[in-house]
Amino acid sequence: MIIVSDQAKERIKELRQEEGRKESENIRVSVKGGGCSGLMYDLGFDESITDSDQVFEDKGVKIVVDKKSLLYLAGTTLEFSDGLNGKGFQFVNPNASRTCGCGESFSI
Repeated sequence: MIIVSDQAKERIKELRQEEGRKESENIRVSVKGGGCSGLMYDLGFDESITDSDQVFEDKGVKIVVDKKSLLYLAGTTLEFSDGLNGKGFQFVNPNASRTCGCGESFSI
């Protein structure tokens, strides 16, 4: 399960409108190799759902995760911050043993 903060929900809603996205486009979250800590998050809109995907819904936001990425993302919260640091979307991942300074990569 991936949890969506209220701030992330609102920003996703705004992005849908700004980019002219359809309501049928879900949020796809995945983990890929790379980044300074070894693994990095990938986040984007996607209409496709495959047989190997898991679909979660929190606060009206549908999130699609492939099975491989789910192992790394279980219990993660998707946050959004637009404060002075201007970091944007952030993943609060209880499975990560180390994260980089920018918060875009991690290791287990």
